[in-house]
Amino acid sequence: MSEKDVKNLDETIENHTIEDGPIQVDESEIKEDASQYSDAELNKTTLTAEEKAAAGYKPYAEGKTKLIEVKNLKQYFNVGKKNEVKAIDDISFDIYKGETLGLVGESGCGKSTTGRSLIKLYNATGGEVYFDGTDIQSIKSKKDLLKFNRRMQMIFQDPYASLNPRLKVMDIIAEGIDIHKLAKNKQDRANRVYELLETVGLNKEHANRYPHEFSGGQRQRIGIARALAVEPDFIIADEPISALDVSIQAQVVNLMQRLQRERGITFLFIAHDLSMVKYISDRIGVMYFGKLVELGPADAIYANPLHEYTKSLLSAIPLPDPESERTRVRKTYNPDIHAYTADDVLELREVAPDHFVYCSPKEYEILKQNYNHDYK
Repeated sequence: MSEKDVKNLDETIENHTIEDGPIQVDESEIKEDASQYSDAELNKTTLTAEEKAAAGYKPYAEGKTKLIEVKNLKQYFNVGKKNEVKAIDDISFDIYKGETLGLVGESGCGKSTTGRSLIKLYNATGGEVYFDGTDIQSIKSKKDLLKFNRRMQMIFQDPYASLNPRLKVMDIIAEGIDIHKLAKNKQDRANRVYELLETVGLNKEHANRYPHEFSGGQRQRIGIARALAVEPDFIIADEPISALDVSIQAQVVNLMQRLQRERGITFLFIAHDLSMVKYISDRIGVMYFGKLVELGPADAIYANPLHEYTKSLLSAIPLPDPESERTRVRKTYNPDIHAYTADDVLELREVAPDHFVYCSPKEYEILKQNYNHDYK
């Protein structure tokens, strides 16, 4: 629109009354005027205050403090080569103090890479990660890195490969204590290790043994004790129960929940076992091919899944009832069902309060209209 056209339109609006009927605006003028806005501005991605109020909205973040803030995180490998891999492709999410965020998805979807990028085991290709208000990419000095590493720890997937087979359990657990100079003397060091072993359900006699002398569940407990040794605020648990027996899985998960209650630790819980993730998580994020395709409260994700991939994952959960298991229908996810075009702007949109889905504007309107607010 030219300045003259804008001036004429302003005068028309100013002198217009209800009796005059609707203002007639040429369609070409609307398109021309809209061209100045970005796709993100033209596509509403969050609910209005009225829509949230109508749904009986109580903000999940109310009274909570952000500990981790991830903005447009990207982690690419072999950049610029034919075999370039986009392990994490532009994902954003927050983790609040004292909560457990579950991260699920099939093998190779980018779950573990996300955890490793958060703790700076990988230098991110793009995006920002803020830990308690500090951009982790800006942490360069050795002193600042030590402070950061003390506050954020990781429990690795393989409980045997992550433990040094040449060290005794005493030295494995005390490694962080030594690095951060937390013990006053040798006796204090030993007492700290004994206390940690008892915290995770082991005995102080285990401190003089080597990792190969323990079962898988016991090794994982040693890994948890090592992570707890420096008294962290945030722990990334990368599939900590995938290699364990079912009974041991329950013990480890109950241990993590108890530690969270007693010490206020925040967890990022990465796993394949969807039923276990629901049990331990406050909110759940679903990843597919490096994208975060759905994010919301655990109950909402399980009782009212919106993305087709999430529905496919949930349909694969085994049921304890033989009759139900025989009749259970497994859904196969095919990305082609979305029928996206080159013009579709795909992003994570808030379909319901605190329930986000990766979709197009057209899908967003359909999902929002059909959302079942009474799923509980």
